[in-house]
Amino acid sequence: MDMYCFLCLVVFSLFCPVLSDEDFYQSRACCTFRGPGLEDIEYILTALFDTHPMLQYNSTRGNWTGFTPVADVIVKYWNRDPSDPPERASEKKLLCTNNIGWVQQITGELTAKPTIQLNLVKHPATLVCSAYNFYPRQIRMTWLRNGQELTSAVTSSEVLPDGEWYYQMHSHLEYIQTAGETITCMVEHLSLSEPMLQVWDPSLPAPERVKFAVGLCALMIGFVVVSAGLIYYKRMSAAYFTIYQGRVSIPVEVLPAVEAT
Repeated sequence: MDMYCFLCLVVFSLFCPVLSDEDFYQSRACCTFRGPGLEDIEYILTALFDTHPMLQYNSTRGNWTGFTPVADVIVKYWNRDPSDPPERASEKKLLCTNNIGWVQQITGELTAKPTIQLNLVKHPATLVCSAYNFYPRQIRMTWLRNGQELTSAVTSSEVLPDGEWYYQMHSHLEYIQTAGETITCMVEHLSLSEPMLQVWDPSLPAPERVKFAVGLCALMIGFVVVSAGLIYYKRMSAAYFTIYQGRVSIPVEVLPAVEAT
């Protein structure tokens, strides 16, 4: 029987026209893992024909979505079918949940923690939170004011290649200093067991503190040099006055003439 089926397949392949990927119905399943321990799993099943999506199931929404008029009719029936949710849950468990340990092992070996920098741009006043040298590229940067997430006046760059498999990203917040408020940049990444928090200190930015320290050192050195010069000058003046006082001064009019003996 197996040989008979094999011969049929050979004959079918020899006499049938060559078909491309666009001539077939396709189903694609995707597992998306989120969270520090990858415990947040989203299962997506997509049906395509001629490489065009027709309908899609999303475990987060828990239903089907149609992309064509015919698919809309189909998904209405599937969304009312009581046997469909258990089937999708079984697929999610088989393809995603049962493989989470393997995914954690692989991704744990391919992660790099981001380096966070927080700076102030004065013109216009904008706080810039930068994350460097992280992998993989999926990252989330959030601004908090007194612990509450900010959504307005926030712009973020795309995740950019940083060289050697690493990435970087920058988030900007229009900043108007208000007394008593705390501004925090929160970074979430797969390599972090918990979000990384960078609190903005409005007293003096780090570059300005360095400039201030260098200027203060230069001022102190200048003060020491000037003080040493004044002390040296006073000591030399006092010594000259003492030597001069030890001499005898004779008025010019009482000096004998040059010819006198």
